[in-house]
Amino acid sequence: MLSFEEIQRIATQVIENEANAVSHLVHSLDEDFAKTIGLMLENQGNIVFSGIGKSAIIAQKIVATMNSTGTSSVFMHAADAIHGDLGIIRDKDLVVLLSKSGETPEIKVLVPLIKLRGNTIIAIVGNRNSYLAQQADLVLDVSVDSEGCPDNLAPTSSTTAQLVMGDALAMCLMKCRGFSTEDFAKIHPGGALGKQLYLRVKDLYTHNERPEVGPDDSLTQVIIEMTKKRLGAAVVTNPVQLPQCDSPTPRTIVGIITDGDLRRMLLKHADIERVKAHEIMTPNPKTIDENALVAEALQKMRHNSITQLPVLREGRYVGVIHLHDILKEGVL
Repeated sequence: MLSFEEIQRIATQVIENEANAVSHLVHSLDEDFAKTIGLMLENQGNIVFSGIGKSAIIAQKIVATMNSTGTSSVFMHAADAIHGDLGIIRDKDLVVLLSKSGETPEIKVLVPLIKLRGNTIIAIVGNRNSYLAQQADLVLDVSVDSEGCPDNLAPTSSTTAQLVMGDALAMCLMKCRGFSTEDFAKIHPGGALGKQLYLRVKDLYTHNERPEVGPDDSLTQVIIEMTKKRLGAAVVTNPVQLPQCDSPTPRTIVGIITDGDLRRMLLKHADIERVKAHEIMTPNPKTIDENALVAEALQKMRHNSITQLPVLREGRYVGVIHLHDILKEGVL
């Protein structure tokens, strides 16, 4: 077993090697990089990423990043391509081949087949003098001085450089397309991040009861309402004076009573039978519009150290959203 100092030394060397490999990529951002961005923006088909071994795994990650940021991409394994998967490539597709050496047998077989179809080849390659680099239409240089591996064998720095170059492409494309947070939310609806970008208060509060009391309601009425509605609070409201109509009378909020307010009331009032709602409520409580994002409601709860917010529709009380509703959705 290695000593802690030796383990720390090896880990530090790996991290420093990979950090150096990434920092040197800045010098690879030449005219071919800009042309690659231009071609990808103009492309009317898919962008097909391919590689072999560790490069294939990196290619899959780049595809995932591209698709999640607005650039349609697919993965094709270089070995499978020469056994039928070449059919993935269509006439208008761009093909991006990843390889450290640029000399692997599968790549050498694949390149002529792609060129025969007339597709543009972009190489993300670690050797500018390689077969792949010489045959490609555009070259993105990801060469590294050495691997992070202590024996300079296992692909580490080289695959990190490939991945970072792919991220640079994806982020440039994202910015050029004007890809917004709303666009991001549309294609990330299932995760917590997507929910932060699209889930609104009105999607959650309607599942709750609507605890409500009047300013002159007794303490008993307040406790009964809070117990029945099970949200740890009761909103104190006044009716809005409107011309007679068939819809329920809209209410404006004048205060809120929470479990904490009840506990504090017991310390202040000896004769609790005479206590009215308006005497123990917190006036002008924090509220949230039903069209606001749930993430905004969560931020307001955190900032004010509260667990529920009365919800408004056009300034009128319509319900309550609770911290538990937000936590249940995984919006953190």
